[in-house]
Amino acid sequence: MKVNKESPIRGYKVVLPDGRAKKGNILYEVGKEYIHDGPIKICNTGLHFCIKAGHCFSYYDFDPKNRVFEVEAFDGEYETHTEDSKICTSHLRIIRELKWDEVLIVANEGSNNTGYSNSGNRNSGYSNSGYSNSGDWNSGDWNSGYSNSGYSNSGNRNSGNRNSGDWNSGDWNSGYSNSGNSNSGAFCTITASFTMFNKKSKWTIEEFQNSRVFSLMSNNLNTNLWIQSSVMTDEEKAANPKYETTEGYLKTIPFKEAFQNMWHNLTDIDKKAFTDLPNFDWSVFTEITGVEKEK
Repeated sequence: MKVNKESPIRGYKVVLPDGRAKKGNILYEVGKEYIHDGPIKICNTGLHFCIKAGHCFSYYDFDPKNRVFEVEAFDGEYETHTEDSKICTSHLRIIRELKWDEVLIVANEGSNNTGYSNSGNRNSGYSNSGYSNSGDWNSGDWNSGYSNSGYSNSGNRNSGNRNSGDWNSGDWNSGYSNSGNSNSGAFCTITASFTMFNKKSKWTIEEFQNSRVFSLMSNNLNTNLWIQSSVMTDEEKAANPKYETTEGYLKTIPFKEAFQNMWHNLTDIDKKAFTDLPNFDWSVFTEITGVEKEK
């Protein structure tokens, strides 16, 4: 296919710190044009770049030392790779070089992400440093919900895997606050029909979602905390070397710790909303949350 000067194709090209690509010996510099003589073939011969900046990092490390250019292809042949917006062209111009804080913006559709190709916000994974998250505050992979530290969750605030409900630390749960697996109820450690505290309840799932307990947990229970660089310890800085670029890091805390943090800040009336739940059982509640009955 052809592209011309009247309708250039713009995108981004990442190169190594010395200005050269991984393959070939071309030194790429701002303001210069480059022409490839001969046939072009995607991932083989020609001059390559991506429409989306985040897609460039499928081929290069997401490292501030690597350089990112804004480029355009015009007046030449080109071939596209539709899966990741990669383009091979015979005529490429380097428009300008981006600063790293610009890269963090153009490589993500959301905001405050430390990875790339994120459409959510404040993710520490990639495709958000997790992967392929469309929600917010995810540190695992393939999460479409919020505040998940596990994998393949579509619910919110899960530390387990493949949960579609909320606050689950087990796996395959579609309910809420379960530490077991494959539960569709609330506060369960065993598998059952819609249950609460391991027993069938008279509540529907809609009643639980409309309850004071659900509201309290939605507003106050979070297993992911954004730690600003100004309050990071030396150990945290050593474990998160990119904190200077991101101005902090996403810290994941265990569900029990997060729940106890919330519990200690609740009023007596708020706490009573939990103990008034159908089938409330202190032993089950303590097993899941770590909160023990006050003496």
